[in-house]
Amino acid sequence: MEDSGDSGRPQPGAGGTASGTDPDDGKPKRPAEPGGGLLMGRPFGVPVYVAPSWFVVAALITWVFGGQLDRVLPELGGARYLVALFFAIAFYASVLVHELAHTVAALRYKLPVRRIQLQFFGGVSEIEKETETPGREFVLAFVGPLLSLVLGGVFYGAMQLVEPGTVPGVLLAGLMISNLIVAAFNLLPGLPLDGGRMLRAVVWKITGKPMSGTIAAAWVGRGLAVTVLVGLPLLTHTGALGGTAQDIGGVETVMDALLAAILAGIIWTGAGNSLRMARLREHLPDLRARSLTRRAVPVESATPLSEALRRANEAGARALVVVDGQGDPKGVVREAAIVGVPEHRRPWVAVSGLAQDLTDGMKVPAELAGEALLDRLKATPATEYLVVEETGEIYGVLSTADVERAFVKAMARPES
Repeated sequence: MEDSGDSGRPQPGAGGTASGTDPDDGKPKRPAEPGGGLLMGRPFGVPVYVAPSWFVVAALITWVFGGQLDRVLPELGGARYLVALFFAIAFYASVLVHELAHTVAALRYKLPVRRIQLQFFGGVSEIEKETETPGREFVLAFVGPLLSLVLGGVFYGAMQLVEPGTVPGVLLAGLMISNLIVAAFNLLPGLPLDGGRMLRAVVWKITGKPMSGTIAAAWVGRGLAVTVLVGLPLLTHTGALGGTAQDIGGVETVMDALLAAILAGIIWTGAGNSLRMARLREHLPDLRARSLTRRAVPVESATPLSEALRRANEAGARALVVVDGQGDPKGVVREAAIVGVPEHRRPWVAVSGLAQDLTDGMKVPAELAGEALLDRLKATPATEYLVVEETGEIYGVLSTADVERAFVKAMARPES
């Protein structure tokens, strides 16, 4: 139900990103398809997955709602569980509509959506980039709860057309209430919920700083997590959520506390992840191809490895680029391949046997930085890239390992 923002951000060494090559042949791996469960379809070109945890919660909803039906419609007998299963599926179809609202808005703003995943506590739309303005951020967050409210209204209208106390009437009432709960829950003003993103947009608009909005909404989210952890069981047992007050103790108390702990954990973790990703975005400009590039020496394909390494040591270089007779680059010698050659064999091994052939995607402009650099590496996964000047002149070699280290360093900086 919450929109994950840029949780699908390209990260070196993670998923189908610039994670390296096959250790045997040095050929780039094909980027992995974003998984996460059973693929249900591709509305608007975005894959929709159902996580394994969904089946657990669907069974739980079927069991709980089936018990409610036994009191309202006892004549159903065992068939009540089929009706309850239909309700569980219809409810998650409503959640999917909620997520599709985020997806359509994101695509409207030309923001790539990696996937939609239906999981234990709702759904997640993995949008890979940030919105450019607080206004768009607010709209992108608000459309999900808005669609849930609209669905609640649609189900309420449909209720007027059927007899109360019948299977259709009970189903429509349940779907109306569940969609209103989804909308209300997601409008709570704390990350990672949609209301938190709306709060972030408001603070961003007031301060002019997206990071300030993220910090405010994330800490409100953490406060919300603590409130849920402590307050939900108390509300349940004081009768504030309906029913009568009951003594604290027994199985129901344990279940309420467990549910509160799970919800609180999800909200707390999501708020922390939002802070972490915001901090990363703040430091992404520090990831510059030029500053991370290793100095390289050009060597012809027949050059023995020992001789190539001698030239590199003399020049103070840390990489080797294989060139043809005209000096045009043809490949990059893989560091892992060099390490795998024993020292006594290096005079007899030509660098051509250790090089990865260059493709256009493996030639990186020296001026690339930040998100543009990560996107370029993601498009063509490899262990090393040739960094070139605008003139086409060789600047050096960019190692994925160096990008990963810089990425981790940016992530490890203290929270603002």
